[in-house]
Amino acid sequence: MRRLFLAAAVMTALLVPASSALAAPHHPTGEYAQFADCPLSKSTLKACLYAETTSGFFILGAKNTPIKNPVVLQAGLEWPAGSPDGIFSPLTVVGAEDGNTLTKAPQPVPGGLLGVTAPTWWPTILKNLFNETINNGFTGVTATVELAAPASSIKLSVLNLFLQQGTALSLPVKVKLDNPFLGGSCYIGSNSSPIALNLTTGTTAPPPPNTPITGSSGEGSENPAGTIVTIKNNKLVNNSFAAPGANGCGGILFSWAVDPLVNSIVGIPSAAGNNTAVLEGTLKTGEPAAIRASE
Repeated sequence: MRRLFLAAAVMTALLVPASSALAAPHHPTGEYAQFADCPLSKSTLKACLYAETTSGFFILGAKNTPIKNPVVLQAGLEWPAGSPDGIFSPLTVVGAEDGNTLTKAPQPVPGGLLGVTAPTWWPTILKNLFNETINNGFTGVTATVELAAPASSIKLSVLNLFLQQGTALSLPVKVKLDNPFLGGSCYIGSNSSPIALNLTTGTTAPPPPNTPITGSSGEGSENPAGTIVTIKNNKLVNNSFAAPGANGCGGILFSWAVDPLVNSIVGIPSAAGNNTAVLEGTLKTGEPAAIRASE
């Protein structure tokens, strides 16, 4: 009953008719300010989306990278083409007003370029100091998840989100690795060969050696006006995807030598069943008419 109530709340927000388009730029205020990058100029919007991932981790091959810096997905939502109501079909995502649909938040890779971390039995202070030193400077590496396709390729299923079954959020991504030695175009995945994250709030069924993991739809609430629905503590998971090898590392002249080095350190290419994504955070939807009215 709780999940059905929450689903009804979100669907109610999505069913509110969108008002006529207003001229950009938009500057919503108060509790609606977080939806500033929603493409409010589109009169066909059914809702604005603001989803912030604040914790979790990515495992690609042999590397486990915790999410320490928040990643934000901000966009508009429309019914899919040919669907009369959109409730039972994945919603179409409209890119953020400024084009920054998925924010680029670099995450420090434990062990950096050397792949070395402090022994777990060391005292916490010494362990943190060692790891911080390795993760900075020439040996430090950050990993940034970026969209590998237009925003319209993202799909969100409200029904699957709350029923905790099937794909709730589909994201085609690539991961940029940054380090002075690696250059500025070192990626795992690409626009032509993205990492396909089909995230669920339910239980996965991965190929071995991975075993099933379970997400969570979280807890829902509405603002007093019923124009913002907030889902806290939601957990989206996927451990059935494959990760391709690195490309572009070391620049055009040296990628032939550096790409294999990165592959050996990270443990990629990595077949399905060897990689994991766990995204934990808060999802919010807002009524476009109310957001516009706050400006």
